[in-house]
Amino acid sequence: MTADVKIEPGAEFSVELRSGSHLWRADEPADVGGADTGPNPYELLLSSVAACTCITVSMYCRRKGWNLHSVSASYTHDRVHANDCDDCESESSGYIDRVRSQVFIEGDFDDDQRSRLADIARRCPVHKTLERGVTFTTETVFAG
Repeated sequence: MTADVKIEPGAEFSVELRSGSHLWRADEPADVGGADTGPNPYELLLSSVAACTCITVSMYCRRKGWNLHSVSASYTHDRVHANDCDDCESESSGYIDRVRSQVFIEGDFDDDQRSRLADIARRCPVHKTLERGVTFTTETVFAG
C-alpha cells in the first residue's frame, strides 16, 4: 500500500495526494497560512480511523447476516498535558495526543449483538495500528 504526496511551487501548504487510482487534496486552514482546499493532516487521520470503523462494523454485520440500518462515527483529536489527563496512561510529563470517538449504530440488535458490535467498533485495523504504535523508517532524497 502506497500513498504519494506532492506540493507544487506556489501552492503554499496545499498538497496533492495519490493512492492507486484515487486523487485528492489536503491543506492547512487559512488561519495558519493555508488555502483550506482540503482537510488538514489530522482531519485525514481521523477520517481514516472513522471510515475504517464504519467499514469494519458494516462488514461484520454483513458476514453475520445482522440487520444494520446505518453506522456513522465521529472522531476528535486534541493534545493535552499528561498531568492534566485523568484517563490517559502515560509515563510522560509532556503532552500526549488523545483521540475520542463516538460510533452510532442503528439496526435491529439484541443485547448480545450490541455488546459484540461495541467491541468490534474498537477493533478496526487502522485503530489497532495506531493503538499499537508505528515504527517509521524515513529516507530523505535530495534532487539536483
